[in-house]
Amino acid sequence: MEVTALCIRLLMIVMLLSGHDQKVNAASLRIDPNRAQFFQYESVTFYCEGVSYCEVVHESKVRISSCNKTNKRTTTGSSCTITNVFPSDSGKYWFETKGGERSNSVIIIVTDGPVILEIPALPVMEGEAVTLTCRNKTTSSQTSADFYQYGVLISNSSTGNMTIHDVSKSNEGLYKCSISGAGESAESWLTVKDGQKKTVIPSSSFNSNPWIIVKVFLLVLLVLVGLLHFVKGCCQRRENNELS
Repeated sequence: MEVTALCIRLLMIVMLLSGHDQKVNAASLRIDPNRAQFFQYESVTFYCEGVSYCEVVHESKVRISSCNKTNKRTTTGSSCTITNVFPSDSGKYWFETKGGERSNSVIIIVTDGPVILEIPALPVMEGEAVTLTCRNKTTSSQTSADFYQYGVLISNSSTGNMTIHDVSKSNEGLYKCSISGAGESAESWLTVKDGQKKTVIPSSSFNSNPWIIVKVFLLVLLVLVGLLHFVKGCCQRRENNELS
């Protein structure tokens, strides 16, 4: 009975640790709208997945004060909104869990100029299609635009849109656009995420997450205790048979 109780306790510990890892790994940051560039006075909403309170941090190490007023619970975490962004709000954002784990970062650029490039702020998956839009603040009508990668002209569009079909790693890089008579946008980085599922766990994962080592140790211990319990039961049954 004591061995069985020990097995149950070990199993519960492993399950609790597994739940802990899932909560940390689920923590991620995304924004709406999902673009890297904004006009001044636009609004942006940050979604903190996996946490109950969305406390976003700017790269200047300043916590976003508006999160205190606009924080809302969502089905997967929480959110906060900056209702009016300014050029000083440009930069990298992230949040940290109570356990000290840091989420992915999101970089945005806010301009008081007339042109922005609507480009995803979050990584796009290989094989997907992504559309870049050159937008003029003073007009909502379609406008012809030039698109550049690393400063080299790669496309001219009469609609102001450029679609990359079946995006790949070669499409990753710095993009900007320009509209004749209006000006050009800032440069933003398009990140392309590897679409292949990785089956090999890097050894560094064990160094960066000690809970993995603890779980492996407890699982091995659980198996050994179970085997000991099984062998002990077999011996007792054998002794009973011999006595009878």
